[in-house]
Amino acid sequence: MVTAIVLIRTEGERVQEAAQAMLKVEGVTEVYSVTGEYDLVAMVRIPEFEKLADVVPGQLAQIPGVARTETLVAFRCYSNYDLDRMWSLGFEE
Repeated sequence: MVTAIVLIRTEGERVQEAAQAMLKVEGVTEVYSVTGEYDLVAMVRIPEFEKLADVVPGQLAQIPGVARTETLVAFRCYSNYDLDRMWSLGFEE
């Protein structure tokens, strides 16, 4: 599984419209509105690296209101959430 973090700048006041459209793209699991240099962050999880070209420039960047994207590909995931789940195995109520 390939995980990519896509940083997105939108045009004008089109943040919500663009975010809703992104959620319809296969492979996009979450979209966050954020403060700072970017307006949105989309989490993309796809089975093959080659599909990233279809998802980001082929679909996300073409959504009306998207001005610019920057993509970061994750190498590893470090998460307290996963550790908490692992250590709580067998302790479910």
